[in-house]
Amino acid sequence: MNHTKKIACAFGVGTAILFNHTTSANAEVPDSDRVLGTEKIRPQPNRLKVNLATALLPTSNRVDSDSQVFLTASNWSFLPISNKLAQLTPVTPEDTPEVLPSIIELDIYNTDTDPLLFPTQPDEVTVDLEQPITLEEAVAVALVSNREVEISRLNVDRSLEQLDEARAELYPSLSTLIGFDNRQTAGSQAIDVPQALSVDDSATNTFDGSLSLSYDIYTGGRRGATIDSAEKQVRFNQLALEQAIENTRLQVATDYYNLQSADAQVEIEQAAVEEATQTLDDAELLERAGVGTEFEVLQARVELAQARQRLNIEQANQETAQRTLADTLNVGQKVALQTADEVEPAGNWNSSLPESIVLAYKNRAELEQFLLEREINAEQRTIALADNRPQVSLVASYDLQEELDDDTGVDDGYSIGANVQWALFDGGAARARARQASTDIQIDEAEFADQRDAIRLEVESAYFNLNANQENIDTATQAVELAQESLRLARLRFQAGVGTQTDVIDAQTELTTTRGNLLNAIVDYNQSYAQIQRAVSNLPDGGLSDLP
Repeated sequence: MNHTKKIACAFGVGTAILFNHTTSANAEVPDSDRVLGTEKIRPQPNRLKVNLATALLPTSNRVDSDSQVFLTASNWSFLPISNKLAQLTPVTPEDTPEVLPSIIELDIYNTDTDPLLFPTQPDEVTVDLEQPITLEEAVAVALVSNREVEISRLNVDRSLEQLDEARAELYPSLSTLIGFDNRQTAGSQAIDVPQALSVDDSATNTFDGSLSLSYDIYTGGRRGATIDSAEKQVRFNQLALEQAIENTRLQVATDYYNLQSADAQVEIEQAAVEEATQTLDDAELLERAGVGTEFEVLQARVELAQARQRLNIEQANQETAQRTLADTLNVGQKVALQTADEVEPAGNWNSSLPESIVLAYKNRAELEQFLLEREINAEQRTIALADNRPQVSLVASYDLQEELDDDTGVDDGYSIGANVQWALFDGGAARARARQASTDIQIDEAEFADQRDAIRLEVESAYFNLNANQENIDTATQAVELAQESLRLARLRFQAGVGTQTDVIDAQTELTTTRGNLLNAIVDYNQSYAQIQRAVSNLPDGGLSDLP
């Protein structure tokens, strides 16, 4: 074997070792099956597939028509309306221990995926599509397109990569160095030639190669604590994603009910305009018959003008509520959303107050987050103390050298050794960092207790409001029936000439007020129902631990 073949063989062996190490390290924790101990951290949830209306998502959320995204059953639990759910087709997935955010199959028109683009022409923001949408569909769209949910998902992905970085310390570090050196020197040698002096130039070509391996045998607990901290950070971000999903569902429900309220208020004021118009017609008819007065006609005209003003205000509120819901759902710039569900009580809360409080303690992601922060700070304390402990590493290297212009062959050698490094004194910096971590643990415990009390207050407030609004619905329903009858009688008396215009106007005002009270009672009930579901969180299957 000549020198060139020897050098190529040595280089090939070193490169093969390096590539083999890289491949095995990546295969150790595949992206599709990363685990935290025995718990998978990239689970595939139980999925339900549902087709939604088109043209709902913004430009940055366009996907091809053949693409599929899914929404898990647990994310559909908080959908408190009485209309039937959209037709669902189950998809059989792999069984996994955890439920991460789920999404739905959507048909989307927009194709632009650049979130930094913005419209520059008026026609790009002119609303030209009015899209009816149910609450189920609104929640499903928000879980796909809402930016807060998207950011939380990206934080989970980033923490997974940080975990990969921490786990890299489990493997040795392998590196190679290859060099080629060409040197030309002027060496003089006098040759006995008359009247001439000859100079002999010499050149050397040298090839050098080395392969180095190092591994930290003992790090004082730093490596294990770093990996454990990264694993807990993944779980923390998963819980933050759960929290973002729950908050988004609550916000969607709140905006949806507000839009329902705005729609109903417009209808109420339209009815008030019609009633005022009827009253004006009656007053003018009686005036022409000689049994009415011009004063009564003027009163009716004033009442009609006021009703029209209230209608204009409610129509503006309706448009604002439409844009608020569209902003939460992050739909296209040219889409206006309309509610497709009737205004009616969302459902019944069957759990008692103590049961609801305990259920919230078990399910709320915030409580588990504080416990995870406590554990992460405990790992940070271990990492800080590791700086005062010995660090033991194993090193090995293999070197070769060949001068290509001689026939001496390839020279090679190796070395194996161990290094021990121990910082005997650092001025107390490591212990100071450890004490900071211990203080952070105490802060986490105090914040846990504070959050626990806040959750109880949140559940109690929603529960009390829910019961109060349930009673208000019954009372307001009776009041509307009485006000309708009162207006009917007042109009009959006025038409018969035994009643006054003031009686009719007062009855109209009372009917409008009672209709508004009934609407507010229903909307407030639904808001409280959504709030208590958020306070308890993740119904019926939260996917969190049984206890925080």
